[in-house]
Formats: sequence, structure tokens, C-alpha cells
Amino acid sequence: MSQFQPFRLLLAASLLAFTAILGSLLSGSVDLSFSDLMSYVLGDLPDLQRQVFEDIRLPRTLAAFVTGAALALAGVLMQVLLRNPLADPYILGLSGGAAVGALASIMLGLGGWWLSSTAFVGALISVGVVFGIASRAGSWSTTHLLLTGVVVSAGWGALINLMLSTSASASVQGMLFWLMGDLSQSSVGPAQIGVLVVGAALAMRAARSLNVLVRGDLVAASLGVDIKRLRLSLFFGASLLTVIAVTTAGSVGFVGLVVPHMLRLIGARDHRVLIPFSLLTGGTFLVVADTLARTLLAPQQLPVGVITALIGVPSFIAILRSTPSK
Repeated sequence: MSQFQPFRLLLAASLLAFTAILGSLLSGSVDLSFSDLMSYVLGDLPDLQRQVFEDIRLPRTLAAFVTGAALALAGVLMQVLLRNPLADPYILGLSGGAAVGALASIMLGLGGWWLSSTAFVGALISVGVVFGIASRAGSWSTTHLLLTGVVVSAGWGALINLMLSTSASASVQGMLFWLMGDLSQSSVGPAQIGVLVVGAALAMRAARSLNVLVRGDLVAASLGVDIKRLRLSLFFGASLLTVIAVTTAGSVGFVGLVVPHMLRLIGARDHRVLIPFSLLTGGTFLVVADTLARTLLAPQQLPVGVITALIGVPSFIAILRSTPSK
């Protein structure tokens, strides 16, 4: 494999992100061109097309990018916390708690603000349960956290199955769309963007410590890293980013798992490079997936999680096959 070149790849990732965002803004059931986009910037676009940009395309594209970036960054942090390159943001049961909250809202015929709020509360309950169990045991070992996550996820999964089996048929489709990831009604505000920016800044500040922690607790302790404090920061940081992503777009799979691991496989192992690279690639990946979800079978829309899986699985397998074993 050729030598890894961080600057060139980060530049390429930035250009791909710009291209993906541009393609998302111009793609859809209403034909829009690049000249229309320039007219919008200059304030000369007709009202109908302006409404399409402002009320539909721009909020959805921004939501997709922020969600993808948040999931990718959460995946990086969770993989360091559990010292497992195949960990993902949902491994500790956060998506299950959010799903129970969201499905309860759908069952009651609530939507919009209520759906996001109940999903947020459910995810926070899941964070509290995992943290409480780990703290009571006095152990933050990777094995203990993983076992806690498996048990909590199983419990949420049982509740989800119960809710699906007892819900009215008219509600089930909406529930399934949420469980597979859906950006059709999504938007992000200053709070979500602020969490992502602050999380990325703090992660970059701790990048050297993350590089040390992945080498083991003894090495990290010998170099002066406060392991317990760093692990708590990773847990709550990854959890908050995941909560933001899940309440925005539902349970979108594969982004937090595939993106960081693929980048490591092609050489981005230094977290000072991996973190910004993951943000750009994760955001781009979900923007592309969402564009395909709403255009492949237009006017019918697919759950974006289906597209992330269809893209992520073969891409992941291809990179694994092309990477020499060590």
C-alpha cells in the first residue's frame, strides 16, 4: 500500500463533502440547477424554488451531514473507549433507549417535537442505566462495559418487539422507518451543531491521549494519562453525540462502525488525523446515502439506513480484502 498522505486525503475528503452537499441540494423531484443555486445566493430565485431550497433541501442536507459526522466521531471515541475497532456508537444500548421513546411517541399519535424529545429522554435513560451499572460495579473495564451494553440492548430490544407487535398497523410503518433511519422530517439547529463542534474540538485536544490509550492502560498511565477521567469523557462524549444523531435521524446504522474502521485500515491511525477525517467522511457518507434514498425510487423514499447498509457492507468488505493482514 502506498504511503498514507494525510493532507492530500483530507483535501480530497473536503472536496468530496462539498460535491456531496451540492449534489444533495440540486437533486430531487423538483429540477434545480447550479445556476438556480447561484440565483438563490444572490436573492433572485422565484418563490417556489426558494421554498424548496430553504424548507426542504437545505435543512435535510445539513441534518444528514451533522448526523453522519456525529455518528462517525462517536464511533471513533467508542472504539477507543472499548479498545475494539469494531465497536459502534450503539453498542451500549443508546439507540434502543431512544427507539423505545420514539416508538412510544408514535404509538400515542405524537410527532415532531414530541418524537425527538421522547427519543432524547429514552437515550438519556439508557446512558444513565449503563453508567449506573458500571459505576456500582466499580469497574470500567472493556469487558464489563460490553456486557452491560449487551444486557441493556437486549432489554430495550424486547420492549421494541413488544411495542411493534401490539401497535396498530397504521403506526407500524412509521415505527419501522424510524428504526431504519429516516431524514424526511429532520432538521438541526444551533444546539446540535454546537454539540458537534464542541465535541470535535475537545476530541482534537485529547487526540494525543487517545493515541496513547489505544496502546493499553499501563502505557497510558506510565505517560501520565488520567485513565479514569479520560474514559468517563469518552463515554459521555460518545453518548451525547449518539443521542444527537439518533434524535435527529433515528437509528442510522453502519456510519459509526464502518467510517472510522475503514479510515484506520487505509492508514489514518493518528487521532489528530482520524478525527477530522472521520467528521468529513461520515458527513459525506450520510449525505450521499440520503440523496440516493430520496431519488432512487422517487417519489417514494427509502429509509436512509437501508442505503447506508447497502453501501457500507460491500465497501467494508472490499477494503478488508485489499488490506494485507499483519
